[in-house]
This record gives sequence, structure tokens and C-alpha cells, in this order.
Amino acid sequence: MEDRRVRKDISEEEENDQSSEGSVRSEIIHHQGYPCEEYEVATEDGYILSINRIPQGLVSLKKKGSRPVVLLQHGLLGDASNWISNLPNNSLGFILADAGFDVWMGNSRGNTWSRKHKTLSIDQDEFWAFRYMDEGFIAFSTMPELAQKIKMYFALAPIATVKYAKSPGTKFLLLPDMMIRGLFGKKEFLYQTRFFRQFVIYLCGQMILDQICSNIILLLGGFNTNNMNMAVSSGELRAFDWGSETKNLEKGNQPTPMRYKVRDMTVPTAMWTGGQDWLSNPEDVKTLLSEVTNLIYHKNIPEWAHVDFIWGLDAPHRMYNEIIHLMKQEETNLSQGTCRATL
Repeated sequence: MEDRRVRKDISEEEENDQSSEGSVRSEIIHHQGYPCEEYEVATEDGYILSINRIPQGLVSLKKKGSRPVVLLQHGLLGDASNWISNLPNNSLGFILADAGFDVWMGNSRGNTWSRKHKTLSIDQDEFWAFRYMDEGFIAFSTMPELAQKIKMYFALAPIATVKYAKSPGTKFLLLPDMMIRGLFGKKEFLYQTRFFRQFVIYLCGQMILDQICSNIILLLGGFNTNNMNMAVSSGELRAFDWGSETKNLEKGNQPTPMRYKVRDMTVPTAMWTGGQDWLSNPEDVKTLLSEVTNLIYHKNIPEWAHVDFIWGLDAPHRMYNEIIHLMKQEETNLSQGTCRATL
């Protein structure tokens, strides 16, 4: 684990807030009877990311030896707790652990649980000058050394472009960059203080307001406005445009934003999409599907919206069981020296 003294530039209030929230995730796991470990990982650019691990499930506590490793990485507006928010029989993190997997749950730079840096404070603009490019399709198509380590990629409601997205939140991204910064600032959007989170939990627990809360819950994760300039009106998956050729050269080694080529990704990919998803719109999904060269499985669930993939009550039998089947099939194929995937 990374030495915690590395966070010398983090304020005491922020330090206490993050420590308590990290404990909350562990408490949720322990409360359900599962073993849990916490780690902090330092990235090459100095960010310190929080990671939780469920090394084994309840049904295999006495089983010794190594287990296949699964990394669950949340989406743009989420965090690691998304995978353990429901009861164990409805949470993917617990279900995978019980199926015999070694489950790791990551947090992205700048989200509520990964707001630390070796030298920077969240009050500095430089802290927020990272690119959202180290996950999924972008990472595997631009970093072949990473892609070689991945046996299979499971994309749940993937968002590569948002040209056709119907979500009200994405409409703000059509505004000029200066106006977006004027409205929401240059750093984090909708940062959640501890008081704010507790207030929202109480408010959304009231019967009259629970339906309203269910419609706006995606906005509570927070996101960095710098990271949303990937594909709003152009429909292309591309890097952030820093506004000048000089700055683009400094950050991306070319005068114009790099266009990411999903076709360069060779990782075997299984994908699940929803017909009522306002963020991962079917038209954007169609564009993405045409770019994925090693697609081994795709399932569209017509009535599913974006949050159904992590919180849907029918997710275990409509999707999670299929994920486990493909993972175990892959393990069998590797042991037998074959390569196939069927459902």
C-alpha cells in the first residue's frame, strides 16, 4: 500500500472526509460478511487512487489457491460503491466473489474517493488537468502493453460518443466552452461534501421525492468539465481540445485533438446496451459497434436505462449470469488451449 504520508498537501477536512468514506465502502462489504482489503495506488502522474478488494466470496471461504482476477471500473459519473450498493444477491461485486473470482473495485482520478495527489491539491487547476483516457476502449486502443494483460473486456452501457444522447445533462455540453466554465467552473462539477451527501440521502428517502431523485441520481456522481469534450456534436471519440495548437502540442504532441481509433483495440469484448438509455443512446452504440473489431458478444435489453446495469433488480439473471458464464468459459478455454465464446 502507498505510504499515506504522501498526502501532505491534502487538507485535514478533506483527509478525514476521504478516510471515512473509504471506511464506509469497507464497512458495507464487512457488514455483508465478506472479507475486504483497501489499497491506495499511485499513478505515474502522481494521483493516488483508492481501491477496494473482495478476495473471496462467502461460498468459497475455505477454498485455497489463486482465483481469476476481475477489475470493476465504474463509469464517468460513478464510484466503486456502485458495485456493492444492493444486497449481495443483486450486487455484481458480491456475485463475482461468490462465483470464485478475486474482485477489485477501482476509483477514477478526481472522483469522490480519489482526490489525492503526491504534490497537488484539489484547489489547484493542475490537479484537474488530467484526461479521461485510461479506461476501456481508449486505454486498450492506445496502450497495447496494457491491452495484452486483459483476457476479456465487459462493456456495460458503454459511452464512447454522446452525439445522440438524450440526457438533459449532456445538453449543457453543447454550450460554448467559455459558457460552460462560467456556469460550472474549471474544476469539478457538483462536488459532494459530506453534508450534501447526507442531506440528499435523507431527502430522497421521503416517499414523495423518491421518484424525482431516481431521475436525477446520475448527476450526483460529479464530473470534471475538462473531460467531457470528447464527442458531443462531432460524434467522434477524440481527446480534449485545449483551445490552441500550442497547448494541444504540449499536452498531446499534435496541433489538433487526437482521434482515438477503437478499431486498434484487439481485446475480446462483450457488450450490453439498453434501449432506454439516455446517455448511451442506441445511435451512438451503433457507431461504437461498427468500430469494435473483436466483438465476441452483444446483447441489447430494450427496456433498460443507464442505471439498470448496476442497480436493476433483474440484472443478475439478465446480464450478470452471462458475464460469469463468459469468464468461466474463457478460463476453461485457456486451460484447454482453445479460443471460443458462446452463450
